[in-house]
Parts: sequence; C-alpha cells; structure tokens
Amino acid sequence: MKIVSWNVNGLRASLNEGFIQFFNSVEADIFCIQETKMQQGQVDIGLEGYEEYWNSAVKKGYSGTAVFSRIKADSVSFDLGKEEHSSEGRVITLEYRDFYLVNAYAPNAQRGLTRLDYRLMWQDDFCSHLKSLDAKKPVIVCGDLNVAHQEIDLKNPKSNVNNAGFTPQEREKMSELLDAGFIDTFRYLNPDKEGAYTWWSYRSNARAKNIGWRIDYFLVSERIKDLIQDALIYSDVMGSDHCPIGLVISL
Repeated sequence: MKIVSWNVNGLRASLNEGFIQFFNSVEADIFCIQETKMQQGQVDIGLEGYEEYWNSAVKKGYSGTAVFSRIKADSVSFDLGKEEHSSEGRVITLEYRDFYLVNAYAPNAQRGLTRLDYRLMWQDDFCSHLKSLDAKKPVIVCGDLNVAHQEIDLKNPKSNVNNAGFTPQEREKMSELLDAGFIDTFRYLNPDKEGAYTWWSYRSNARAKNIGWRIDYFLVSERIKDLIQDALIYSDVMGSDHCPIGLVISL
C-alpha cells in the first residue's frame, strides 16, 4: 500500500501548478492533503476512482484537510472531540479494516509564539486521540505536524531555537508522542540522513539552497514498524512551500 501526504498551501493554487500531474503519476492508494484553504465542491477536481473525505475550516480560505482514497473507509470522524478544536478542519480519522488513518495539520505556534499555548494543548489532545485509536488497532498518522523534532531535521537549528516549530516545548511534545508508541517512519529508515527537508521558506531562495525543515511526517504504531517498506520525500515536486511525502507499507 502506498500513502502520500502533502501540505498544498492552497489546493486551488496547487491545481494550477502541477497537483493533478503529480497525483496521477504517484498512483497512491490513499492521498492526504493539508491546508486545502477551500470548501469541498468549490473546484471540480475530478479524481475518478477515489472516495473523498473533507474537513474544511469555518473560516474561508484557511487551514483544512482532505483525503482521497481508493478504499472506502468503514467509518470517518473529524477533529478531536472537543469544541475548541472543531472549527479549523485540522484532523480527519478514517477507519479501515486493519488500521486507522489519521490525516493532521497541526496548528502553528505563530511568530512571537502567540499561539504556543493553544498549540501545546492541541498536541496533548491529539496524542490522546492517537493513543485511544492505537488501543483498538494499528494507526498510521500523516501530515504537517509543524515541528522539527531534532536538530538534524532543519538546516539551521542553533539560530531557530525558540522559533515556532522548534521550541523546546513543541519538540518535547513530539517526543512524548513517539514515546507513546509511534515510529517516525523516515527517521526509522534513515536515522542519520541530513538535508532531508519537506518545507522551505519562500524567502531568500531557501528551496534552491535547501535551507529547509522536515515538519511533515508519517508515523505508525510501533507494532507495525516491520511492515514499513519505504519512506519517501518527493523534494523535487513543486507547487507548494512543502513537498509531498510518502509511505509504502505492507498492509
């Protein structure tokens, strides 16, 4: 099974910059996107053979997630079961026969860390959600988790300490999630690989210089780590300030 995840930074814009070509070429069984910035039905995407699951933000042109799946899910749920997390379209949970799939777009702590407290609260509730699912059957988590976990996961760690996405608090929350029984699939297969990033600022020609961050992830329940076949970063695919990532797993 191949699953792909991509923060498209606005699906309507990405559709004009090669989204469909990549979607068709990658032939994913399940394709997850974050930051759709649109409501379902605003654009006719025309992805034949795929079930569509959307969770859009109440605020137009903001946040949002979607999943396109060749396999019809047995059930679907949205968000984290709390009112304070129900307006931004950040989480879709699909139940399949042998596993749960969770597509997530974590909140950004923002410049000046103005949203750090909410970000940490969201992460605690997200972790609780994943643990409750994992108690029933294995879980695959994908998406933009808005944190570079270790220094190896960004180009300039020293100068980014205490910036959004690399605060000690956010990194610790990521450690807590992994310690709760989940595997960072890319690091599991590539423990020492440097220069592997998934997001680059639009400023200062950062992408061409590969001055980036790895903040997009596939996590899986630890008990299915031996089923991981490949963890991919499609760094040459344009159309967003993020690139797509992939997981091949024998489920």
